[in-house]
Formats: sequence, structure tokens, C-alpha cells
Amino acid sequence: MSSVYEYFGEFISPHADRLGVLKKVLSEFAVPYTIVSIDGSNHVFVTHDIAYALKNSGTCILLAHYDRVPESPGANDNSAGVFQLIETAVRLNKEQKKDWLIIFTDKEEILPNGSVRDQGSYGLAKLFYQMGSQNGRFYIFDACGTGDTIILSTTVDLLLKDKEGRGIYKARANIQRLRSDALECARNNMIKKILLVPTPFSDDAGFLSAGIAAQTITVLPSEEAAEVANMLRLKPHLSELLVKKGKQHINELPFIPQTWKRLNGPGDAELFLTPRNYPQIVRFAYALCSGD
Repeated sequence: MSSVYEYFGEFISPHADRLGVLKKVLSEFAVPYTIVSIDGSNHVFVTHDIAYALKNSGTCILLAHYDRVPESPGANDNSAGVFQLIETAVRLNKEQKKDWLIIFTDKEEILPNGSVRDQGSYGLAKLFYQMGSQNGRFYIFDACGTGDTIILSTTVDLLLKDKEGRGIYKARANIQRLRSDALECARNNMIKKILLVPTPFSDDAGFLSAGIAAQTITVLPSEEAAEVANMLRLKPHLSELLVKKGKQHINELPFIPQTWKRLNGPGDAELFLTPRNYPQIVRFAYALCSGD
């Protein structure tokens, strides 16, 4: 059987119908999917049994946005993450695992002067909130195509800082539980290069605005990861500045890793991806869903 990555070039081509390519790949590999339209966003729900996945409180839900900024190839942000989760879905479906749902989200990239409530993930999270999934197991994979070090984002912690209220306490407890589970999963799968640092917000911002905590997972080259971790440790005030600026204005910061600087621009090209590291991400994503 061919590899899912044979469609990668088509997916990042300048005028690609990215939703169309995504549907084509899933169909080619016989992975069941459902298009769920919410507030003008078309999200792709992927699982072998959607009714079971949605009603089961133990379902692990992985997300990756498939949209991109205009004029950017979007190779790392977020095409690599999408294809890594497609590969994960193929394996989970083939092995008939039960407690998993993968969602490819629409409209993660916020237009100029937009807010996090304009994200497609905000409407999606509202749906899950109404379903009583405030304590769900939501993991977001974003910019996972360059590097060997897994980053568990601590951005949600900063967004919740100095805030109070019952919902805030629950969100704070849930993000800590998600992070603890992810760290244990990494240990069980012999993943040694893993760090906790704040990152430019992703779909986690839209989720949090709707009252749901989600753990974002990204990747950096080890030398870049160590540098940003050290910088934020020496100058902790820069963490809040990083979160405040977000991806659209990330180049205004003096300490940003080169991998992040390429996001949302023409430099986010396939040339800078490191496919040799993809198996680690797929293994991690699979283990989160399967409990291995």
C-alpha cells in the first residue's frame, strides 16, 4: 500500500483544495470520516465509530488544524501535523481501537484584527461543552514537522494566571491532568526529549475561551528547544509576551526559535521538515489514544 505522505506535495501546493485532499487521503486508506460544519467551519471527524467516540467519556481526542495562512505553503503549520495524525488514524482504525477521535479543525489561523472566538475551534469547543465534555482528553498537534524534541505547551497556564472561579479551577486541574498523562505516556514509550514551555497559542485558545482546557503539543529541534527554555527560565516575563504576541507577531520577539519564525510565511516550506522524526510523533499520538 502507498504511504499517506504521497499526497503531501498536493496538500501544500499553492492553490490546493486542502479539505478535498484530506478527504481523498482518508478515503484512499479506508478511514471513516464525517464532515461537521459549525459556524462556517468544516471540521473533519475521523474515527471508526463516531457515535461511540462522542458518548464515551474516556475517548482521547486529538486535533490538528488543516487550514493555513494565505501565501504560505504551511508545511510545518500545520500540514506535517495533519499527515502525522492521518497516519495515526490509519493504524488505530486498522487495529479497531475504540476510545479515539481525531479531528482536523478549520480556521485555526486568525485573520488580522480577529479574536480567538473567531477560531473554528471555539465553535467546536462550545459543542463539546454542551455535550458535557469539559473534562475531556483533548490534545492539539501543531507545528510538529521540524525537530526531535516534543514540547508540551504551558500557554494555558499563563492564560489562566491570576484568574479565579470554579470554571478556572476546573480548567487548571484538567490541563495538569492532561499534561501528567502525556508525560507518563512519553516515559512509557521511551521518549526522552520532552520539555514544558509556553508556545504561540493554537486551537487551545479557542477551546479555553469556550471553557475547555486542551493540551497543545508541538516540536522543535533540540538546540532551539534548549535555547528557548533557557531564555524563558532566565527572563520569565518573556513567557507572557510570547503568549500575548501569538503566531502572527512572533517575529517581533528577540528570542524566537528559527523554526517558529518561519511559521505563517513563505519560508514555512517542506525543505525545513524532518520526516525522520515523524515516527516518534505518530507513536506518541497512537499511545495517547490506545493507552499503551
